[in-house]
Amino acid sequence: MRLCIFSGSSSGVKESYTLAAKTLGQELAKSGIGVVYGGASVGLMGAVADAALQEGGEVIGVIPQSLFDKEVGHLGLSKLHIVKNMHERKAMMADLSDGFIALPGGIGTFEELFEVWTWAQLGYHPKPCAILNADGYYDQLIGFLDHTVNQGFLKPSHRDLLIVENDSSKLLDRIRTYQPPKVAKWS
Repeated sequence: MRLCIFSGSSSGVKESYTLAAKTLGQELAKSGIGVVYGGASVGLMGAVADAALQEGGEVIGVIPQSLFDKEVGHLGLSKLHIVKNMHERKAMMADLSDGFIALPGGIGTFEELFEVWTWAQLGYHPKPCAILNADGYYDQLIGFLDHTVNQGFLKPSHRDLLIVENDSSKLLDRIRTYQPPKVAKWS
């Protein structure tokens, strides 16, 4: 099994975000779960990759040439794919992965998470989509998603496609036992 990790190229302002990334990377490697991620050596991206590598885990990076050229590419990975653009990056990351976890991050992380979650909603894949809500980072987003359900723009069954946990061990347990619901988008 391989899980795609979406996260910030920054570390954010709280050390707890970096600790969550490192803990997740260690737990993935110890569980024999490979990491697929954006290929950077910086921020939470680098923290999760380094932690998994230190535990002997498989870590596959996918990075556009333009970002690699800015010297943010991680050179110590199990495998690093250099692609032309962000579209190729996201497609390859999705193809290589059996599920998705978002750590704290910015608009790139949000966009990646929402894209794969939308694909799950539309039935394009049966893979689990999850948030590791490190130190409550996603609390306001989770509240807004619940508001979206209450306002009739998101079905509760589609909201439930997104797994949310504050603890990486619990999150991995839920991913391991995930069964995609049989939900029709338009009915």
